[in-house]
Amino acid sequence: MNKLLLSIVGPTAIGKTALSIKLANAFNTEIISADSRQFFKEMSIGTAAPSTEELTAAKHHFIHHKSIQDNYNVGAFEKDALNLLHQLFHNHDVVIMVGGSGMYVDAVTKGLDYFPDVDPNIRETLNKHLQEQGLPYLQNQLKELDAKSYTNIAIDNPHRVIRALEICIGTGKPYSSFLNKKNNNRNFETITIGLTADRDIIYNRINQRVDIMMQQGLLDEVKSLIPFKSLNALNTVGYKELFNYLEGEWTLDFAISEIKKNTRRFAKRQLTWFKKDENTLWFDYLTSADSIVEKINEELKKDENFH
Repeated sequence: MNKLLLSIVGPTAIGKTALSIKLANAFNTEIISADSRQFFKEMSIGTAAPSTEELTAAKHHFIHHKSIQDNYNVGAFEKDALNLLHQLFHNHDVVIMVGGSGMYVDAVTKGLDYFPDVDPNIRETLNKHLQEQGLPYLQNQLKELDAKSYTNIAIDNPHRVIRALEICIGTGKPYSSFLNKKNNNRNFETITIGLTADRDIIYNRINQRVDIMMQQGLLDEVKSLIPFKSLNALNTVGYKELFNYLEGEWTLDFAISEIKKNTRRFAKRQLTWFKKDENTLWFDYLTSADSIVEKINEELKKDENFH
C-alpha cells in the first residue's frame, strides 16, 4: 500500500482539531499541525491551540515547538514537515495533517514555488514605506508592477504585499511570473478533507470562540507579550487588537468586537483559498467522523496506488 496524508482544512473555529483527533484514532496514527500560529509556545489561548486533553488524545507535532523570537517561515516548515513525514511513514500508512494556514498546507502537499534571493534592503525600505505611508501606498505600487498578484493575493495582508513587491523590485519581473513553476514530487498520496458550514454558523462559532478565549485569559496572555509586540508573529488577529486596548487607543469592548470582525474576515479568506482546490472532499461540520472515514476508504478503493 502507498502512504497517505489526510489533510484536514477549513475556516477557523469549524472543528478541525476535534475531527483530526477522531481520524487519528480511527487510523491509529499521529497528527501534524499546519497552523502557523500554533507553532509558537508563547501564543496558546489566542491561537486556539489544542488543549492538554486534546494533545494527549493523539500524538501531535509542530505545536508550540518554536518561540516567537525564532525566525521560522513556510520554507523551513516544508522541510521539517517532509522530514517528519518520512519518519512517520515508517510506522504508519496514514498520517493526519490539520490546519487553516493555506500556504503551509500547500507547501507540504504541493511544494513551494521557487523565488530567487533578493537584496534584504528592499524589504527594509518597503517596511519603512508601510510605516510612513501605509498599506494603500504599497498596494498601489503592486498594482502597477504586477496587476495579476494585486488581484490574486490577500491584498489586505501587509506581509503578502511586501513579499510580492520585494520580488518584483529585486528581480525586475512580476512576482506572479515565478508561481506554479514547481515540479515537486511527493512520495505519498494526499486526500484533503474540507469542513464547512453556512456562513452564519461559521460566524457564530467564531464569535463564541472569541468570548471563550477572553474567559480563558487571553488578555493576560497578551499583556505578557507586550515586550515583544513588534515581532512579526504577534502582528496577528487576537493580539494586535488587544495591544491597541492596552495602549489606551481602544476600549476593551471595541477591541473584542474587532477581534471577532477580523477573525470573520480571516475565515472568509481561508474558504476562498481552500475552495481553489477542486479535489477537496467537502463535508458539513456536523458530519460524523465515521461517515468521513467511510468516504476516505471509498476513495482509496478507487485509487490504483492503494491496491
